[in-house]
Order: sequence, then C-alpha cells, then structure tokens
Amino acid sequence: MTLLRNIAFYLAFYIGSILITAAALVSVPFSKPAFRRRVKNWSSWQRWCARNLLGIELVIEGEPLGEPALYAIKHESFFEAIDAPALFDTPSVFAKQELGGIPGWGRAATAYGLVFVARDQGARALMKMIRSAKAMSADGRPLVIFPEGTRVPHGQRRPLQSGFAGLYKMLGLPVVPIAVDSGPLYHTPLKKAGRITYRFGETIPAGLPRAEVEERVLNAINALND
Repeated sequence: MTLLRNIAFYLAFYIGSILITAAALVSVPFSKPAFRRRVKNWSSWQRWCARNLLGIELVIEGEPLGEPALYAIKHESFFEAIDAPALFDTPSVFAKQELGGIPGWGRAATAYGLVFVARDQGARALMKMIRSAKAMSADGRPLVIFPEGTRVPHGQRRPLQSGFAGLYKMLGLPVVPIAVDSGPLYHTPLKKAGRITYRFGETIPAGLPRAEVEERVLNAINALND
C-alpha cells in the first residue's frame, strides 16, 4: 500500500507541478496577482497530494503575526520549503542563489520575490540582499528563512548559519521561530502516512545580543525533536 501511495503521489505531484509552473510563467507578464495565485496553487497542490495520496495530516499550532517579522523555520524536508506560500500570505523566502539558475523555476522564483543569498560574494552583494529584504518587508510581505542553511535530519540539532545573526541585526525585525517535524514522513524516497506539525514559537524581539537570539531560535525550532 505504501508503494502504491508513493507512485500515485509522485506522478500526481510532479505532473501537477509542471503544469502549475508553466501556468505561472505564462501569467507573469500579464497579472502579478494571478501569478502569485499560481505559486500558492503549487503549495496547495502539495498539501492536497500529501493528504489525499500519502495520508499525511497537517497540524498547525499557532499562526503568523499581523506585523512585519522574520520567520525562522526548522528545515527537515522539501515539504516546508514548498509549503511556505500556503503557510504565509505571499512570503519572501531567503534561498540559495544557485536556485535562481534553475530553468523555468528560477525565473518564477525571481518574479515571485525570493531573496537570493549570495554567499561569499562580499559586502556589496550582502547589502543588495538586505535592501531587497527590507523592501519586501515594507511591502507587507513576511520574510522566511531556514537558518540552519540546509536540511537537518529529525532529532538532530545543528548550529545556525553565521549569516542569520547578521540578518537579524540589520533587518531590525522580531523573529518568530517555527518547529516542524516533516523529516520522518517526507524526507525519504518512500514517504509515509502520519502527521506533520508546525509549531509557532514565542516571538523574539529585535535587538537582542547574538548569543541570546541564536540560543532562543535554536531551542524553539527544535521543540518537536522529541
């Protein structure tokens, strides 16, 4: 049964992803709202496939703030990365610059307003990234970051990337840490039925010392590790 569920999921999700991405790209020159709806459709399609084909229940404990904030999310699988436009209202996500070069997807991601992280490219690239993030926040869009920098197996704690503290300081925004436990079900070739939970942590105010904010974020995003 698990194998059949996965075959159905992979066929439906990837064929649907191709069609939705194509529709999104077609809409870019004509309507920004329509384009953004197509991006959210992709996230919603993943949720539908996970729920109806894999048997995954999604539980969300808490909700986004009604003010500008930086959301720091645990990263265990591709689920939470794809799910961001469904979890938030038009989020601007920090992503590796290399992702912007993916044919088709990279163009759509750029048009949507992802903030590409140019690692090891000097102060000018960093300031360009900060200006872009501030503009997105000023436009009312939540900023989303995966502060570990890569997927981390469920149950493991790894230090946050060094750039997180710099972003926190320069953006001057409160941080909302979010734990997620998608790894055991989703980060595996044969995905499993079960429950994926998001848990919004306590809001962390702007302006705290680096050691304190890093410790609070690290503890909160790992709250579902047990």
